[in-house]
Amino acid sequence: MKDILIQYMKRFTDFSEAELETITADIPLEEFKKGTVLLHQGEVPEKCYFVLKGCVRQFAIDEAGKETTSNFFTEEQGVTIFNQHTSEKKSKYSLSCLEDCVLVVGDLSIEQQMYDEHAGLESMTLKMIEKNMGEMHDDFAAFIASRPEERYQILLEKRPELIDRVPQHQLASYLGITPESLSRIKRRLERPHLRKVQD
Repeated sequence: MKDILIQYMKRFTDFSEAELETITADIPLEEFKKGTVLLHQGEVPEKCYFVLKGCVRQFAIDEAGKETTSNFFTEEQGVTIFNQHTSEKKSKYSLSCLEDCVLVVGDLSIEQQMYDEHAGLESMTLKMIEKNMGEMHDDFAAFIASRPEERYQILLEKRPELIDRVPQHQLASYLGITPESLSRIKRRLERPHLRKVQD
């Protein structure tokens, strides 16, 4: 399954296939059962991940006990908590597997060592991060500017697979609405479709 990672890396570098195989040779690939917590809120992250199969949820619980989902990571997406700007380096989020997952596991403690061993790897990683951060910035801007129904429609356009893979209450939290509101939005959007089918 590392072929998936290699094909993804090719988009960001001129490394040859052989060079990429060398880089990924020592990177562990692990299977995680549904429900596995990869990182608890308040812990200092030591690992980063790349999803080859499955879905990982990022969420936080506030002091009142309210749980808020902030992201879902699926196939060909990197999972990293960026917290180097904080003094304690503790994560504000938890990461858990919503499905049985196969993940590439990176060790953040040897990140610099990997960069030293493979010239050009740091530049490639930076391009990956810039792409991910750019997409997150665009998604957040669209989220702030849109109404709940528009958020759901954007989700249908960009990440339709989440509709059937994610529990509705978590999907509603991700969209910033209640599960009841999400149900109403779904019904409103389904009615025109049903009328067309009946006609």
